[in-house]
Amino acid sequence: MVGQANGRHAVTDTQQQSGERAREGTADQPDPRRWKALAVCLVGGFMVLLDVSIVNVALPSIRTGLSASQSELQWVVSGYALTFGLLLVPAGRVGDVRGRRTMFTVGLGLFSLTSLACGLAPSSLFLVIGRLLQGLAGGLLTPQISALIQQMFRGRERGTAFGLFGTIVGVSTAVGPLLGGALIEAFGTEHGWRWVFLVNLPIGLAAMPLAWKLLPKPDRGQKHRHDYDPLGVLLLGAGIVVLLLPLVQEQQWKGSAKWLLVPAAVLLLGAFVLWEFRYTRRGKEPLVDLGLFRLRSWSFGASMITLFFAGFTPIFFIFTLYLQTGLGYSALQAGLAITPFAVGSAAAAALGGRIVHRFGRTLVAAGLLLVAVGFAGTLVAVHVVPEHGTGWATLFPLLVGGLGAGLVISPNQTLTLSEVPVERAGTAGGLLQVGQRIGAAVGIAAVGSVFFARVAATRGDFASAYEHGMFVATGFVVAALLLAVVDVVVDRRVHASRSAA
Repeated sequence: MVGQANGRHAVTDTQQQSGERAREGTADQPDPRRWKALAVCLVGGFMVLLDVSIVNVALPSIRTGLSASQSELQWVVSGYALTFGLLLVPAGRVGDVRGRRTMFTVGLGLFSLTSLACGLAPSSLFLVIGRLLQGLAGGLLTPQISALIQQMFRGRERGTAFGLFGTIVGVSTAVGPLLGGALIEAFGTEHGWRWVFLVNLPIGLAAMPLAWKLLPKPDRGQKHRHDYDPLGVLLLGAGIVVLLLPLVQEQQWKGSAKWLLVPAAVLLLGAFVLWEFRYTRRGKEPLVDLGLFRLRSWSFGASMITLFFAGFTPIFFIFTLYLQTGLGYSALQAGLAITPFAVGSAAAAALGGRIVHRFGRTLVAAGLLLVAVGFAGTLVAVHVVPEHGTGWATLFPLLVGGLGAGLVISPNQTLTLSEVPVERAGTAGGLLQVGQRIGAAVGIAAVGSVFFARVAATRGDFASAYEHGMFVATGFVVAALLLAVVDVVVDRRVHASRSAA
């Protein structure tokens, strides 16, 4: 009887495990729920990335509603960027070890709660603290998305999934000013800024149970690592914060003393690399597998996207400043003016994900060329139509630039992560995001300093300031294009050598 009972239990367990494998997929049989799970991931990614850009147009409303100082307003923006970048790599590592579903759901819940705290903030100091915590929550959630795509999809489907994620990246960055302006227009200048944050709450609460239900569970048969490399986490986190701080505070922190933090950051990051080598030699699992940088696809892709974000991100910053402060556009009008970029980026990213396997890095280079052409077109438009017709004059150049950006972000992510083992996907995705955040901070600091210096030198000529700032931004894009061309040339030579061999 005992033997029969044990046999029945064994059969039941086997049937249950087979059912779980059928639902969650295997290497040969993909998870049938993967597209629904991807939709949940994209909702979370949209929320987090939207809050990078949506707050910019809400700053005047926040100043009115909370009597916030200029320094506090800067921290509302830069504090989010600082803490967001801080947790990207450690959170990716924890997701790799403990399960990406858990980390994604926890991050989504914390992001929803901190959005509520920001929306109900009674004072500017409370809002700054809320934004710091919101950035930490975003840093927990974001690296899980690219890792889950790596885990759930294979081959051409992975390119399509990354294409959809690239659409979200482009749209969330570009549509932020439009959505923020619409909310402020709808709810008024004094309290409209609160809805910029509160809109996240119902979306996050609805997505949490779906994430827990649809995202794949950790593989029970996988051996989980328990070595989290705490000193590596500390050194990397300190290096990132010390590097980002003078960049995101470039306008508010007067004097040149802040730039002393850059060599300090280099020392911290150098110490991190040495520690990781030592940690690996001791037979332990480091926070970052430095072998990633020996993968040409990874090294070229990460470097290129860092340069691209240094040129791509500042346009939203200085263009909305030019329109609102220089030309007197409302927040909604400024958001509408940047919308062509979002439309082009969304359309091209979905297409780029489907055709990246055919064209490879050449597609990325073509996208970068389109971005450079689009940026140059906005320079011509602002020079020719420097007054209130600027929004119409820049419509087509921004559409071209958006099409190019869509062919850069998602195809590059597919190519950069193509050789990364799935078990390292969270850490690799976090590192890629760190590069993007550092690039964005460098770009905004460099372009912003040129923009504001020109405004001061010309006593308020915002058109001239925009032109000078865009020269710098276009320079970063051209540098990224040159790196992509080098990668294409090297790739062709490698293939030619292999064919000859």
